[in-house]
Amino acid sequence: MDAMKLNEIRNNEGATKSHTRVGRGSSSGLGKTCGRGVKGAKARAGSSIEGFEGGQMPLHMRLPKRGFFNHFGNDFAVINLGRIQAALDSGKLKAGDTVTSATLKEAGMVGGSANGVRLLGKGELKAGLNFEIAGASASAIAAVEKAGGSVKTTFVKVVHMDRKGNPGKKVQRRQKAAEKKSAG
Repeated sequence: MDAMKLNEIRNNEGATKSHTRVGRGSSSGLGKTCGRGVKGAKARAGSSIEGFEGGQMPLHMRLPKRGFFNHFGNDFAVINLGRIQAALDSGKLKAGDTVTSATLKEAGMVGGSANGVRLLGKGELKAGLNFEIAGASASAIAAVEKAGGSVKTTFVKVVHMDRKGNPGKKVQRRQKAAEKKSAG
């Protein structure tokens, strides 16, 4: 058996393929327009027109639109009193503790939200708990106080500011109107 020589080392047959060379004359088959046809957006590099249907009205424009998204709305994670009582029964929460959005998140009862946790009054609460959360419904506050606990809400609405850090013009007008109303 002969030993392999360095000058005989090469890739297997078909392992490498040379790239297609375009624009090398009309006889190559890929000259002039280089296989892209002629003119228009599709002849240009990096072009793919999403949703373009040849000038026909695209599907995303033909379908009806419903509702809207309120960019100024609040995003609360909601939890009912019934789930709080179930967590007390299972030992995730202890009676007499202060319940915050962080403790509820650690217990796996709420997910992330931009504006915190809001307590709702569905269900029954038997143990006295102190809540420090973003918000609560009137029925939830009444039920917690009836059970011997308390609710402290910490949510503050974010006001749109101008470049100097002052409230925007609409907010300033509302504040002036409220001052006039309270003074008069």
